[in-house]
Order: sequence, then structure tokens, then C-alpha cells
Amino acid sequence: MTVHIGDEELLDRLERGAFGYFIEEMNPRTGLVSDTSREDSPASIATVGFALASYPVSVERGWLARDDAAARTLTTLRFFQGSKQGSDPDSMGNGGFYYHFLDLESGRRVWQCEVSPIDTTLFIAGALTAGAYFDGDAAAEVEIRRLARDLYERIDWEWARHGKTTVAQGWKPEAGFLHYGWEGYSEATLLYVLGLASPTHPLPPASYAGWTSTYQWERIYGEDLLYAGPMFIHQFSHAWIDFRRIRDPFMREKGSDYFENSGRAVDVQREYARRDPNGYGYGPDCWGLSAGAGPGFQTLHVGGRKRRFFEYVARGVPFGPDDGTIAPAAALASLPFRADAALSAVRHYIELYPEWADTWQLPSGFNRTAPGADSRGWVSTGTVGLDQGIILLMIENYRSGMIWELMRRASPIGSGLRRAGFRGGWL
Repeated sequence: MTVHIGDEELLDRLERGAFGYFIEEMNPRTGLVSDTSREDSPASIATVGFALASYPVSVERGWLARDDAAARTLTTLRFFQGSKQGSDPDSMGNGGFYYHFLDLESGRRVWQCEVSPIDTTLFIAGALTAGAYFDGDAAAEVEIRRLARDLYERIDWEWARHGKTTVAQGWKPEAGFLHYGWEGYSEATLLYVLGLASPTHPLPPASYAGWTSTYQWERIYGEDLLYAGPMFIHQFSHAWIDFRRIRDPFMREKGSDYFENSGRAVDVQREYARRDPNGYGYGPDCWGLSAGAGPGFQTLHVGGRKRRFFEYVARGVPFGPDDGTIAPAAALASLPFRADAALSAVRHYIELYPEWADTWQLPSGFNRTAPGADSRGWVSTGTVGLDQGIILLMIENYRSGMIWELMRRASPIGSGLRRAGFRGGWL
């Protein structure tokens, strides 16, 4: 199937399809949103954050009335505001942070998961987006702003450091803080920006400097860049922060910025796919190694070769892991950095799998080498909220810059960036 529609119409359909996830998968009583569309999936607090950021987009695009979007937002924020915090089993979180996964109905912790600073950050980013957008005098909009501010200000970022320089990756009531923190470039840029800007329990500037000291600068395929293998790392903080032409001390030293770095990461992904060192049949329009579902942990002989496949892992370029699984959202969400490459890739995907155009919601992953339902290989079942969220926000940032503009109005973003040492550009 050749996609015989223009780029604008293609993006309309993909963005509207992604937004449909948040309508279909939201619990109208709690405002929680399922992690995936698969049956019995719990809520993901990060996905809730993407949902909150999607509601303003839906109003501007004419998909929801402003009052409806405000009501959905209020349902969510009130539920979190009323949640219990502490170390006992009935709590939704601790220290102002929330458990990674919650029961969709009760909001209780599931799967013995961790209190997650990074996933809480994505939730709060969505709440702050809502607070910046709903700026009217109506009672609902005033309450949205108040709740967004209160939820942000009750986060104890200092608690999450656990006496160390950088923020821990999580905490569990059974064992305390996880034994590993943030090392190497990651999606945590947004976490540190919001943590530094907190008016109540801020991170010290040394925390950000300590984190960036673990960065890994590489030269790969002729590109000099701050390395992170999975593509989502080069996207998630960018969904909310416009990094164009602003630089922290690390990037000033390198003569680059994080926005351009993400573009170079796209170039590396495409070159890796063109070279296809493991013979998975990629090519320059079949790229996007990132975190996502996979065919399952198994070793098979395929086409005369021994192949090892994985379940959900963070695949990366060029150092792996790589089992032949592509995450379509990783390419599409690269629109702001390399639009032509992203559009060419998504058209290629839909030519391979024309049935995706039935809903315009891209699956978490596909693998043309692993056995699947037909000769085209394996395709993941259902859809994933984080995929739909990053697709929607990055399409909108590419088309209008809306989320970036809203977050420039949210004082924590500018304040946190300046405290981290960012200068230039819109700052």
C-alpha cells in the first residue's frame, strides 16, 4: 500500500489517532489512563502525564470542547490530590512521588512496582501543561492551576536524593531506595529541571552537575554526539522543553545543544539501519531502535541463522541490544529533529502494514525476522500509552510548537533551566 495523502493529512490522522488512545483508555472516575490497550492493564502515571498534555491539544485541534477537556483534567488532578502518601500499602506514593503503575480503579500500587521519580516527573509535566493552558477565570480553570501547582510543590526532591548527589531511580516500601541512580544521558533532563526549580524542596545545582559528569560523548559514523542508544531518550524531555539554541555548561563546551544532538541521534539510527550489521533487513527507512515490546525471550533458527529475541527491553544503536525489533513511535516522534526522515519512515511502515491505517495508532514494535501471524513477521498486540503520547506531543510541537510555548509560560521550566546553567536562545 502506498500512502497517497499529503504530509499534513497524514499527520492529522496520526495525531488524531494517537489522541484517541487517551479517550478510549481513560477511567472517567479517576482520570487514570491504562499503560497499554491490552486487557487488565494497570494505569501508568507517565501515560497520565501525556494524557494531561494532550487535552489542550485536543481543544486547539477541535477534538474536544474546552469545558470537556477541563473536566477530564480536573478529574485527574483531584484524584491525585486526594491520594494518600506514605510507606503503607494503601498509599499511591511517597514523598510527593507516585508508584510507577497503579490499579485503574482504586489507584493502589500494582506489581510491587517502585515509587518512580522519572514517571512522576512526566505526570507533573502534564499537570503543568494543563495549568499553563487553562488560564481562564472559570472556576474549573482556576482550580486546575491551583492543583497543578500544589501537586508540583509537594514533591520532596531532596528525599529522592537519599543523601547522594543525584536522584535515585526509585524507592520501594519493602527495601527502601533502589541501589542505582541516574548515570549517563537519559530522559531525566526534565526531572532535574523541575527538581531544581522547586520552591519547596529543590535539588541543589550540584545534583545536575553530578549527573552530567556521567555523560558519554562519542563519535559514531562520523557524528559527534552525546550518546544514548535508545531513541526515546532523545525525545521525552524534548516533548516539553524547547532545547533549540539553549546550552548548559556541558553543551557549551561541545559547541552543540540537545536539540541538534537528537537530530544527530536520528542520523546515527538511520546509518545503522542502512548498514544493518546483523542482517535484519532494515534499510534507511526502517529505523527506530528504542524501548518497547518484543517477540519474547527466545532463541530460534531463522533463515539458517541463530537469532535471539527479547521481550520488553530498551534497544539501542549502535551498541545494542538489537534483535530486529523496530519501535515505530521512535521514528515518528523524531519529526521536530529530522522531519523528512521521520515522514519517510512512517510511510514505509504503513506500506508494510496497511492495516495500521484502520486506527492510525502505531503498535509498540514489529520484527520482520521473528515469526508472526503471516510472512511479514511479528507485530506487537495492542497499543502503548507512552508511544501514543510522545507521537502526539512531538507531532504537535513540529506543527505548531504548542507544548513548547505553553511550557515556556510555566515558570518552573525557565527557572530550572537557568539553575542548571542553561543560557541563550529563548531563555
